[in-house]
Amino acid sequence: MKQRVTVLGSTGSIGVNTLDVLSMHPERFEVFALSAATQVDLMLAQCARFKPTFAVMASVRHGELLADKMRANNLTTEVLSGSQALEMIASHEVVDAVMAAIVGAAGLPPCMAAARAGKRLLLANKEALVVGGAVFMQAVRQGGAQLLPIDSEHSAIFQSLPEDPATWSDRVEKIVLTASGGPFRQSDPATLKHVTPDQACAHPNWVMGRKISVDSATMMNKALEVIEARYLFGVLPQQIEVVIHPQSIIHSLVQYRDTSVVAQLGTPDMRVPIAYGLAWPERIASGARALDFRALATMTFDAPDPSRFPGLQLAWEVLDAAAGSTAVLNAANEVGVAAFLAGQIRFDQIHQVNRETLDGICVAESKGIDELLALDQQTRSAARAIVKRLGV
Repeated sequence: MKQRVTVLGSTGSIGVNTLDVLSMHPERFEVFALSAATQVDLMLAQCARFKPTFAVMASVRHGELLADKMRANNLTTEVLSGSQALEMIASHEVVDAVMAAIVGAAGLPPCMAAARAGKRLLLANKEALVVGGAVFMQAVRQGGAQLLPIDSEHSAIFQSLPEDPATWSDRVEKIVLTASGGPFRQSDPATLKHVTPDQACAHPNWVMGRKISVDSATMMNKALEVIEARYLFGVLPQQIEVVIHPQSIIHSLVQYRDTSVVAQLGTPDMRVPIAYGLAWPERIASGARALDFRALATMTFDAPDPSRFPGLQLAWEVLDAAAGSTAVLNAANEVGVAAFLAGQIRFDQIHQVNRETLDGICVAESKGIDELLALDQQTRSAARAIVKRLGV
């Protein structure tokens, strides 16, 4: 039987790439539901092509716009809106796999719903783990869900680890996350205050959304990935290392107790980890270009410069603090990045928003998802006040 797939965030870069991989294997997969925030016309085109049962928009207004266009084009996909609809299409009884590609903390509730329902959960949403942490992992275990990482780095680690997770702690010395360094890896830190949103979003290797591109430019994406790796693979924070690898050929590495290193290599194309997650433990065509080792330039590695990427160290800081601290860092960063993209603060002030918000929020140990989401909202209010004070 075909696997029925829900794609959360189908109009973003991960969602578009997921649909591309699915389209190459119509004998294996069918699209059950799609979701998007505001891109009505692209969602309409996706529904016309893939004919899902449901299409969910984030707001009622965008849902109504899509429904009108559906009727005008004689499409039968049922249009819904809002968070409850997202949770429904993530946990529906006929769904086999859920691609979680909604950017930000908004993706956490449907991820929790999929986990509790025991789905194969393809996790491209960092924030589910960064915000949810141990609470999210507990839902995965209790629901019997199958959690497969889609971030290229975490997929590479997963592919480089032993098959039996019970052996990881005895055999693994450390995990090494590679980072491209983004567009400013060689820039003078003093010049970063003049960076524009378009410059920050011009990633040298990857095609990504604007928020994730800014995170790559600040290396906050890597800070979030450190947190994610800690929960995904059960390693200690001090067992996680970050190294800059500008060519983005080695996607991450695992060093074993005997100092052997196992790595996953490939072209910088998100269809590779997407195809791996969809078909695991099998391998299917991804559509990505194969590596030509004869044409590879020299691969280089470097340590991140803390003066250029001050936010990276915050990952280890919040992992050593109360559990909700990771949610605070994520929410502050989302507010800071949005403010930068809107022209409200400078690029170099994103870190200032994160630092001051962390210092100003008192975090108690959070025991449930509702507490974490309340902390998320509290943090956003505090971060917005800092943005207003810093505003350029």
